[in-house]
Amino acid sequence: MMNILKGDLIQFARTGRFDVIVHGCNCFCSMGAGIAKQIRDNFPEAYQADLETQMGDKEKLGTFSQARIENNGSSFTIVNGYTQYDFSGHGTLVDYNAVQKIFARIKNNFKNQKIGYPKIGAGLAKGDWNVISCIINKELQGENHTLVDYVKP
Repeated sequence: MMNILKGDLIQFARTGRFDVIVHGCNCFCSMGAGIAKQIRDNFPEAYQADLETQMGDKEKLGTFSQARIENNGSSFTIVNGYTQYDFSGHGTLVDYNAVQKIFARIKNNFKNQKIGYPKIGAGLAKGDWNVISCIINKELQGENHTLVDYVKP
């Protein structure tokens, strides 16, 4: 079951609370808003991993790029999950099927690790958090995973 923690995912990652942090991205290598921008600004390695993928490739949906971060004696992996094709427009932008595929892959690739994430797909991508949280709970069943509900430090 999903743990819930209030705070700042980036700060928690810096202090070694998580082995893996996951956030949602579009398929256009922008990381220009929301938590993606914060990750881009704080961890350029994650943005570089995004840039190494094909810009605008719809086939990225449901996949991810990743970067290993070494920070003050702790290390963790940032997962750029391609949860939406575009970054603007009307209606829901998150692709629920992509979210499901990403979290199935995360369970497979990061088994028995501490996983943290924001409300992926429920902010700028306008998805329904109730739907997304059910997908995450199902796919990460048996894993140590935590929603970090953002609270300004």
